[in-house]
Amino acid sequence: MSGRSRSSADHSTSATAFPKLYRLLKTDEYSSVFSFRKALKSKHFLLHYGPRSVAETSGARLGLVVAKRFLRRSVDRNLVKRLARERFRLMRSRLRASDMVLRLAAMPRPLERQPLSLEIQRLLSKMISPER
Repeated sequence: MSGRSRSSADHSTSATAFPKLYRLLKTDEYSSVFSFRKALKSKHFLLHYGPRSVAETSGARLGLVVAKRFLRRSVDRNLVKRLARERFRLMRSRLRASDMVLRLAAMPRPLERQPLSLEIQRLLSKMISPER
């Protein structure tokens, strides 16, 4: 038998995982966040946020929008998405229960990992729940 067998540990939702449960997946979920019309702005990003649309799970959920008009190369767009997912994954347990969409709003020049990661962290830290 080839391939990796799945254990029950693969299905757990630990604080360090980023399962589908914590992602915005459907167009309607994105639309509801954008229609709430609340956003935080940084040099390169807009963080749109709104109340959770699904009440049965707690915690924050993240959606990403990285437009081709700002980063033509898919490698660069994927880098920005990876950085955002990693920052969200590390901070998710402290964030307030809301749906968020992180959107690239300006072309980052130069495209450097550390400054972009810190910018994303600063934006997400504004969404930290006050009771924790």
